[in-house]
Amino acid sequence: MIVTTTNEIAGYRIIQHLGICRGITVRSRSVVGNWAGGWQSFFGGRLSIYVRLAENARQEAYDDMVRHAGQAGANAVVGMRYDANEIMDGITEVLAYGPAVTVEPLR
Repeated sequence: MIVTTTNEIAGYRIIQHLGICRGITVRSRSVVGNWAGGWQSFFGGRLSIYVRLAENARQEAYDDMVRHAGQAGANAVVGMRYDANEIMDGITEVLAYGPAVTVEPLR
C-alpha cells in the first residue's frame, strides 16, 4: 500500500477513486503513566511517556486506515492526514484518513 500526504504519486497515475478511508483509535494514559508523565514534566524537557502514547496512537490509526483502504480494493492512499481531538480530560481520539485510490505505474 502506497500512502502519501501529496495528492499525486510520482511515477503513477490514479485510475480509480474509491472513497475516503479512515482509521481511528481512542487512547488514554494509565494512572501510573500519568504519574510518570507528571514526574517527567517536573524536570522539563521531552516527555517520553507521552511521546510513546502519541506514536502508538498514530500508528494504530494509520494501520486501521491502511486496512480499511485495502478492504475497499485500493492500492494507495493519497492526501493522507492525521487529526486528534480530546474527547474528555486525558482521553484523546486520533484519526488517520485520506482518499483510497487505485494507481498504476506510468508507462
